[in-house]
Amino acid sequence: MKKVVLTLFLTGSLIALNSCEVLGEGIQSTNRSNTSNSQSGSLGESEVNRGLKEALRIGAEYATQNLNKTDGFFKNQAIKILLPKEAHVVESTLRSVGMGNLVDDVILKMNRAAENAAIKAKPIFISAITNMSIEDGMRILRGGQDAATQYLKRTTSGKLTKEFEPVIKSSLGQVGADRVWTTVFDNYNKIPTVRNKINPDLTGYVTEKALEGLFYTIAQEELKIRTDPAAQVTNTLKRVFGK
Repeated sequence: MKKVVLTLFLTGSLIALNSCEVLGEGIQSTNRSNTSNSQSGSLGESEVNRGLKEALRIGAEYATQNLNKTDGFFKNQAIKILLPKEAHVVESTLRSVGMGNLVDDVILKMNRAAENAAIKAKPIFISAITNMSIEDGMRILRGGQDAATQYLKRTTSGKLTKEFEPVIKSSLGQVGADRVWTTVFDNYNKIPTVRNKINPDLTGYVTEKALEGLFYTIAQEELKIRTDPAAQVTNTLKRVFGK
């Protein structure tokens, strides 16, 4: 009986020791795996999200600050606001009868109004960036070259329109664009050969074009951060977009 008990005791001890060895090896293996991942520089979702927020913030700040300057719109041929397509006939007709200065004046004043309004975008962008979820971040990372810009466009366009419209309307009044606009179309509509009278919504049109220019500028900054190492100005940006 004593031999049986002793045998069982020794067997149990060996099993326990073997279990401890297996557990120890498992822990060591896990630690080695974690160390390997850390050394290999693998990115976690939170770091990806942080990097994308940095990229968006940089792009948004660049766009709002640069477009808010004098000639931010007017001297940038990619986003300069011109007369709407339906008014091209107005422009060509007025220029042909020596009233090109009226057209030039209204184009300048439309761009000045957009420049005045640009600064209003910053707090709206910052709010959208702050509220960006990890899931949003991963979708952006796996998306196209302008996926971050498209996220901002989706989440801020409604608020931006509401903020821009009154500022642009006020700016158009301050710079005299509304008066010149009325003069332009009054003169055009009075021409005897004109049958179709035109008078587009000035505030709505300039607001729409201002937002297009704003998002275009942000998209250009996003592309630089994604593809140009020199534009990846923080360690997080280097790790996220360098990969």
